[in-house]
Amino acid sequence: MTTALTIALCALVLLAITAMGMTLEAYKRRIEFRERELELLTAQSAERAARHVAAAERLEQRVRVLERIAMDNASAGNPMLAREIESLRLQAAN
Repeated sequence: MTTALTIALCALVLLAITAMGMTLEAYKRRIEFRERELELLTAQSAERAARHVAAAERLEQRVRVLERIAMDNASAGNPMLAREIESLRLQAAN
C-alpha cells in the first residue's frame, strides 16, 4: 500500500507543479497584456496632450492679434482701454 500511496503522492505533486506552471504562464500573459495596454494609453495621452498644446498656442496667437487690434483702436481714441489691456498683460506675465 505504501507504493500506491507514494505513486499517488508523486502524481499529486506533479499535478500541483503543472497547475502552478500554467497559472504562472497565465499571470505572465496578463502582465504582458496590461503593459501593452498601458503603453497604448500612454501614447494616446501624449498625442492628446500635444493636440491640447497646439490648440492653446493657436488661442494665444489669436488673443495676441485681438490685443493688437484693441491696442490700435485704443491708441486712436481710448487711452483708458490701452492701459487696461497693458495691466492685463503685466498680470499674465507675473
